[in-house]
Amino acid sequence: MSLLLKDRDYVRDGNGGVAVARDGEALVNEALFRLTARRESFPFLPGLGSRMGELRREKPSGWDALARQFAVEALDELEDVTVTGARVRQERDALLVSVDLLWQGQALSVTARWEE
Repeated sequence: MSLLLKDRDYVRDGNGGVAVARDGEALVNEALFRLTARRESFPFLPGLGSRMGELRREKPSGWDALARQFAVEALDELEDVTVTGARVRQERDALLVSVDLLWQGQALSVTARWEE
């Protein structure tokens, strides 16, 4: 069971509880968590998370390719998930990273924000 997240907060179910994510929603939640967690920030799970925070150290011309590479690393443990692309754009002091996924023949997209 995975709880539904939106804008970094749990979604209410209308009955005083939290909504449960189903199928593709659950995968998107899991992918979002793995992409936004800083890699090696969990001592007992060193492979969990991504290196997306390192994008700012690189030239903007290489951001898309690196974001795709970092997404592949972060989502490697998810079953039946293929990263098909990634795009990075800068918005004020933040980077918006959109990652395209293929899961069970279904195209999904995850967008995460990294602020300075």
